[in-house]
Amino acid sequence: MEGKCLCGAVSIKAKTTKDVEACHCGMCRQWGGGPFIAIHCGPDVQLTGVESITEFDSSTWASRAFCKTCGTHLFYRFKPSNDLVVPAGLFQDQTGFELKEQIFVDKKPAYYDFSNKTEMLTEAQVFQKYASK
Repeated sequence: MEGKCLCGAVSIKAKTTKDVEACHCGMCRQWGGGPFIAIHCGPDVQLTGVESITEFDSSTWASRAFCKTCGTHLFYRFKPSNDLVVPAGLFQDQTGFELKEQIFVDKKPAYYDFSNKTEMLTEAQVFQKYASK
């Protein structure tokens, strides 16, 4: 799958599933103004235009990156495994994308809900699931 930022300075290529996840944690909502709708792409992601990427250490276990020219959110990097989680909207061809999982559902504010039937994980369940990765 291929994607790029708004100005085209950064491109991303990844071999991944089309399973989409929504993160409702406070940090993701603060970062983007709403839930982080993204795809786990793993560590094997090809980035071009790296000179235009700014990466911010948002916690002890993760960083978040954006294009320093246009501000497009590019990825969330899970530091222990170097896995990248990329916003679904970055990819040009979204054919077959399906919302499969919602995480930090116990942190989701009451003012929105998704009607999709998905796996729903609380904060504790997320940390239990990903603690070994």
